[in-house]
Amino acid sequence: MYNYKIHLHKEEEGGFTVTVPALVGCVTYGENVDEAIEMAKEAIVLYIEELHDRGETVPDDTHTLEYSLHLESA
Repeated sequence: MYNYKIHLHKEEEGGFTVTVPALVGCVTYGENVDEAIEMAKEAIVLYIEELHDRGETVPDDTHTLEYSLHLESA
């Protein structure tokens, strides 16, 4: 089992771009949050399959902590 954090970025023209920080270059898009999450799952599976096919190590976020900082502008 692998664990991944995903980032959903709301686009001005609508929809969400999704990135997977642990998987460099793994990017997808969905028209809404639910679709973006489903597209991310599919992209991650395909990415992992490609790494397996190449015999490469599959990174994940099992030991990654995440925290959001909110800073006021100066």
